[in-house]
Amino acid sequence: MTLTPDIGDFLAFLAVERQSSAHTLDAYRRDLAALVAWAQGCDLLSLRGEDLRAFIASEHRRKLSPKSLQRRLSACRSLYRWLLKQGRIAADPCAGVRAPKAARALPQVLDVDEAVQLVELPTDAPLGLRDRALLELFYSSGLRLSEVCGLRWRDLDFDQGLVSVLGKGSKQRIVPVGSHARSALQAWQQASRGESAYFVFPGRAGKQISARAIQLRIKQLALRQGVYKRIHPHLLRHSFASHVLESSGDLRGVQELLGHADISTTQIYTHLDFQHLAKVYDAAHPRAKRKR
Repeated sequence: MTLTPDIGDFLAFLAVERQSSAHTLDAYRRDLAALVAWAQGCDLLSLRGEDLRAFIASEHRRKLSPKSLQRRLSACRSLYRWLLKQGRIAADPCAGVRAPKAARALPQVLDVDEAVQLVELPTDAPLGLRDRALLELFYSSGLRLSEVCGLRWRDLDFDQGLVSVLGKGSKQRIVPVGSHARSALQAWQQASRGESAYFVFPGRAGKQISARAIQLRIKQLALRQGVYKRIHPHLLRHSFASHVLESSGDLRGVQELLGHADISTTQIYTHLDFQHLAKVYDAAHPRAKRKR
């Protein structure tokens, strides 16, 4: 699908000025391509509110999920707000247009025993030191997959027990690194002779490792460790957040550690914590369940 020059300019703005990731740009490109296909040659600058509602309704009839519809509309909103700021349109056609609400699914997490079982890999296996350091870091600091891929040794401060990462929107944050992760990382650095500018977990020829390579490796390691849930890097991030919140009750602190711009994103972990408390109550309170 050929995109319009206006969309091309908007994507260039996201890439250069917002420094959006390739993944984010691809998502915008797909969603806006769907709008172009639906418009069938009509000038996107001339679309009105009823047209955008018709587009969302059309996508709904194609059985897109509420979450996908929200993403479609979000991409359109971003485009038209930018066009309005650029003076290319006189009014935002997305104003007042709403997509169906998506039910918010609770993220899956590991319990503490499962997390420990996963990360405590034997280090005498091939690449054991690297794999142990990788898993310990994910669970210890709750980093995003992209942040781990781009991590260099100079980003780690072992004396202070901190790691500095560049998160979404090129925002830097500093996150603690637990003692177990620190020990595992130091052992891996010594074994790999990692220098300041080197990637902590390098790919081929010392270049940045791909996200897919880490995803596949973690899946293999989970099976080896006898953890049969669907294990992926973000599950370790979810588990980190849930366990820290469960122990501390500090939602703002967890927001900072995860690098969430909006606390509403972090609040989903309060539902997980409530689920845990409800299970404890049901198991422990003598009058929690009525006899039938």
